[in-house]
Amino acid sequence: MRIPLAYGRGRLDVDFPDDRTTVIEPTFRPGLRNEQEAFIAALDHPIGTPTLRSWVRSNSRICILFTDITRATPNERIIPWLLAYLERNGIRREQITLLNQLGTHRPNTREELERMLTPEVVAHYRVLNHKPENREACVQLGTTRTGAPVLINRHAVEADVRILTGFIEPHFFAGFSGGPKALMPGVAHLETVMSNHGAHHIGDARATFGTCEGNPLWEELLEIAQRVGRSFLINVTLNEHREITRVFAGDLVKAHRVGRDFVRESAMQRVEKPFDVVVTTNSGYPLDLNLYQGVKGMSAAARIVADKGVIVLAAECREGVPSGSALDHFLRETRSPEEVLTLLSTPGFVRPEQWQAHIQSLIQKRARVLVHSSLSDETLAAAHLEPCRDIAALVRQELERRGPASRVAVLPQGPLTIPYLA
Repeated sequence: MRIPLAYGRGRLDVDFPDDRTTVIEPTFRPGLRNEQEAFIAALDHPIGTPTLRSWVRSNSRICILFTDITRATPNERIIPWLLAYLERNGIRREQITLLNQLGTHRPNTREELERMLTPEVVAHYRVLNHKPENREACVQLGTTRTGAPVLINRHAVEADVRILTGFIEPHFFAGFSGGPKALMPGVAHLETVMSNHGAHHIGDARATFGTCEGNPLWEELLEIAQRVGRSFLINVTLNEHREITRVFAGDLVKAHRVGRDFVRESAMQRVEKPFDVVVTTNSGYPLDLNLYQGVKGMSAAARIVADKGVIVLAAECREGVPSGSALDHFLRETRSPEEVLTLLSTPGFVRPEQWQAHIQSLIQKRARVLVHSSLSDETLAAAHLEPCRDIAALVRQELERRGPASRVAVLPQGPLTIPYLA
């Protein structure tokens, strides 16, 4: 059978054996008939809180937090709709700051911001990139449970009205994206993010896809986000065509809970037993921009791969690891996944973006991981990964080597699916 895998801005067609292949995808949900109408209706009929129009006053300072270029949120649609709604309710442009939820990612260029938000929005509104390494740009709100300072972007903290936008999808260690992640790690200082994303949380079995309550990492995210004060949430859900399937607006906790339950119903897919080979993606552009994000696709596959099995990740990685990033430096200074885990278990050892290397290394304890991408063999080797130039050939070879009972699972949309063992 020929299966199209999400890859970059297009698809990668791969042949798999008909009788030994299981395809695992989210249940398809059609897009809304009128997205803009549904979006505005959600603002006027929110979950667990008064309407957005009742939150704003003629002199309100408003901070709108939007997701960065690595996320599939349809900012180019929802942000102009939101700005028009605020304008109809008496808010002037100079009262609004649009703040990019970079987390620890690189800043987005003006060209990228124009692509994300439209040129008109960038030209007429104050649009800022969060600065995760700038303490002066943040306000401290106490400390984390491990004693690290809770530092959140000043524009978000000091606003009279905070509007958190984004979309909800399964997340490999926070349970689900969206919700409190807009504030933490979205606009948190690097030191705060590193504390929350430290080895003590990443190594916890509860820090995984689909789990929020009881997940110590997510619970601290929420606690930190609530310290900032009341926020109005606007999260959407999407199908594989990036069409909006639902809009969840209102109270940070209540609206996000309803939204993630909606995603859970379509994303959770049960399988009866592990697979010898699992081929996954990182759901295509923009999530497969770089290898840093690619760990999400690996994590989805790891949930159903057999011990000593094989995972193949198809992710374009047009921006590299990215080269020169904290993750790139950390991986290059270590010789193996085992060394990564040893270092991370050393008291006092911390590195920026260590969480991606940590999760990758834990997966590699159980399975061999190969990557089909635009990356060079040298770049992949430096990241302790193997190249896979021909996915179909690799799958045939592994199934033949493992015998007639061996099987392959394919996740064409990668981490948009949460496969789980019965």
